Amino acid sequence: MTEPDTKILEDLILTPMPFGKYKDRFIYLLPTYYLEWFNRNGFPKGRLGMLLSTMHEIKQNGLDDLLLPIILKLKQGSKAQGGGPSRR
Repeated sequence: MTEPDTKILEDLILTPMPFGKYKDRFIYLLPTYYLEWFNRNGFPKGRLGMLLSTMHEIKQNGLDDLLLPIILKLKQGSKAQGGGPSRR
């Protein structure tokens, strides 16, 4: 069995929101009500919209724990380099 591609999940953890009330906060840390607002009013076009929509689906379905192993992996890899995803 092949391992799933985690690139999109990694992007949810590493990509900051580029605008708005939560500018510079990583997408995985955005509050649910903010993602619900986009769901009602329309997600932005392109990759950002896809990431926000994906995070909305993850939170709506209670699947936040899917991100934990990836967060830990990224933190461990970044500790060796002196950084890591932080809570913004």
